[in-house]
Amino acid sequence: MNVSANINLKEIRKAYSVLKDVVVHTPLVQNINTSGKHECLVYLKREDLQVVRSYKIRGAYNKLKSLTQEELKNGIVCASAGNHAQGVAYSCSKLKVKGTIFMPTTTPKQKINQVKMFGEEWVEVKLIGDTYDDSYQAALTCQKEHNLAFIHPFDDEKVIEGQATVGIEILEDADFEIDYLIVPVGGGGLASGVSSVFKELSPKTKIIGVEPLGAAALNASLKNGYNTTLNDIDKFVDGAAVQRVGDLTYDICKNLLDDVISVHEGKVCSTILELYNKDAIVVEPAGALTLAALDQLKDKIKNKNVVCVVSGSNNDISRMQEIKERSLLYEQLKHYFIVNFPQRAGALREFLLNVLGPTDDIVHFEFSKKTNKENGPAVVGIELKNKKDFAPLIKKMKEFNFYGEYLNDKPHLFEYLV
Repeated sequence: MNVSANINLKEIRKAYSVLKDVVVHTPLVQNINTSGKHECLVYLKREDLQVVRSYKIRGAYNKLKSLTQEELKNGIVCASAGNHAQGVAYSCSKLKVKGTIFMPTTTPKQKINQVKMFGEEWVEVKLIGDTYDDSYQAALTCQKEHNLAFIHPFDDEKVIEGQATVGIEILEDADFEIDYLIVPVGGGGLASGVSSVFKELSPKTKIIGVEPLGAAALNASLKNGYNTTLNDIDKFVDGAAVQRVGDLTYDICKNLLDDVISVHEGKVCSTILELYNKDAIVVEPAGALTLAALDQLKDKIKNKNVVCVVSGSNNDISRMQEIKERSLLYEQLKHYFIVNFPQRAGALREFLLNVLGPTDDIVHFEFSKKTNKENGPAVVGIELKNKKDFAPLIKKMKEFNFYGEYLNDKPHLFEYLV
């Protein structure tokens, strides 16, 4: 039985055989903390433990193995924000194939270095553009100029069939009925492949796709009724931030996914920190998407068996400060203001004594005294222990005439000043 016009179980099983000696059969394990929090049984498919620390090796290797000897001899080209590039690089090194890999200039250094490490002398990395889509166009130009085989990160049957083997492994390992399967969505390759498996082998399972709110291309496409290109995206969840999902993956996802939801990037950051602090699990932003979505699904998943695909762990330690900042802002525990200080001695002391609560902490302060004015504005960041302390803080700032402007809800001004 064909699950769609393009992807069928027979080809997925072939891919499973091709990949058997190359990929890690990653564990499916219950997460105690998350299960208790949501009053259900949450199991994690740990693709963060894969050989290149993401599931992308599956599709990349399966695609390369489908090429002719002449195509392999001529070399390949691809575009990627990181994880697909690592999968392609590893595959090129394993199969002794020359590859050119285009990556956005905004790609974390950790991912760029990993690509070079996995590819060794077999790959050349070229940094082009600010987004995946910029790199994609550059890679297509290179393909035409040098007659190379293009290894698409998601919109390709063989790539999708490779990603689909994640679903085969989940069903092999699950000795229980899966009520909900939660999968991350970037370009849609993983969601297309895994949903193709489940719709045939576990049709009662509800399949939920999860996108970052700032790059919800599939949601926009489903709403509009056609595959839609977003004008601007938040690139923070770099493993899932694309302006447009694949045409093939769009057709599959719209038919096979039961729902697609979007998760705020700040919630993703809170989930990354929670996984690290409670479970010692290190994930990248895209790897936290499925777990970050559980709060939105709490009424549906209560007392159910839920599988979340943890897609990758290629996180750069230098991003942790930004991750913490985004989390605190999202949790309403960190607030930035323009504060009007009277330009006289003792004004700051009054602010500390009369305005701040006993557990409020100043974490950012910028002030330049202007002697020709009564008041001098300062940019002040305050971290709270409890978000309920925000209203009293605002009340006291206004009561003692320190309140100037709230910056958290003014993103352009916020980014300029902080």
